[in-house]
Amino acid sequence: MILQVPVGKRKSLTAVEKKLLAQFKCLSETQRETLLSFAEFLATQTPQDLLEATPLPEPRYTPRPEQESVIAAIKRLNATYFMLENRATLLNETSLLMTQHVMQGRDIREVIDELETVFARFFVEWQAETRS
Repeated sequence: MILQVPVGKRKSLTAVEKKLLAQFKCLSETQRETLLSFAEFLATQTPQDLLEATPLPEPRYTPRPEQESVIAAIKRLNATYFMLENRATLLNETSLLMTQHVMQGRDIREVIDELETVFARFFVEWQAETRS
């Protein structure tokens, strides 16, 4: 395998890239393959300090309207907490609250308050999982 850098790209290489390329050219074919395999391996690793340095997405808070249905609240909270991945478990809890409102007549303000609490709890759990 021969590494070739297009002529137009050669001028834009950094000093480190030029040094790496020079070292790469001095290697045998087998050594080049080994180096490439190792580079690919390193590229798949996520160092802990990189994880800590990368800020997690924050919720996109939207003010709660005075008149809001439970379904509209769920849509608003889904948009607010767009980063949540465990939607199946979240759906179980939100559908239970919606059912309590629709079928059992539970007060809409209580249900929406609890929906906001559920989404916030899922967000805190997501943050903890993502940082660990």
